[in-house]
Amino acid sequence: MDWLEALQRLRAEGAPAVLATVLAVRGHAPREAGAKMVVGAAGEWDSIGGGNLEATVVDRARALLAAGATAPQTLQFALNEHAPVEHGRQCCGGVVDVLLEPVPARPAVAVFGVGHVGRELARVLSRLPVRLHLVDSREGQLAPERLDGVLDGPAQVLRHGGPAPETALRELPAGAHVLIMTHDHAEDFLLCDAALRRGDLASVGLIGSSAKWARFRVRLRAEGHDEAAVDAIRCPIGLPGVPGKAPAVIAIGVAAELLGRLGPRTG
Repeated sequence: MDWLEALQRLRAEGAPAVLATVLAVRGHAPREAGAKMVVGAAGEWDSIGGGNLEATVVDRARALLAAGATAPQTLQFALNEHAPVEHGRQCCGGVVDVLLEPVPARPAVAVFGVGHVGRELARVLSRLPVRLHLVDSREGQLAPERLDGVLDGPAQVLRHGGPAPETALRELPAGAHVLIMTHDHAEDFLLCDAALRRGDLASVGLIGSSAKWARFRVRLRAEGHDEAAVDAIRCPIGLPGVPGKAPAVIAIGVAAELLGRLGPRTG
């Protein structure tokens, strides 16, 4: 697998990576300017020259991954017997500059319920660089013809159908953002309960009125969730003060609120 295939695979898996590129070469070096490799948390693909140069780049790339870094870094290597090394000497005689570019994992966003509001929300979110999980227990709600304008955007869209949407919730990656807006209040409650039991989601939002949320709060406490955990669910969702109840208006307000949580990577 070459570096481009590896980068595409890691993106499809929702995993971060670092792209290493030889920027410039002065004198003799194992690889030419433009050579690339990809470093992931558990593997690396392609080569920028082997030896101490490559091993040090892999170490630095893994440190960037562990730190969640997003800013690029440039490293310089002198390939001679006098240069300090960690992984053995390279005596080609040249000097190599390497650019390390972190490629963060795309944020995962899951919309449970692709009804009139959920579909409008999916259309907005599909224009962003996210992994967009669309989940609905109703047959036909996730058909391609119904998702016109959703499946052709920059988002990676994953559809989850079937009668047990809580299964899709359990399979989401840690740090996912969850928006619950199904057609059934019983299903909404089941998903809220399952989301709180995970404990590793970045955010959970529930569509509904203050009266609906008051009932849900009592029931969630009865299920054993403490006050702080229940308070982590946002209900209602969306930016306050946005007028109108049309599905597109609600979806825009919810998407705008979510953007504040996703941060600059999706801007």
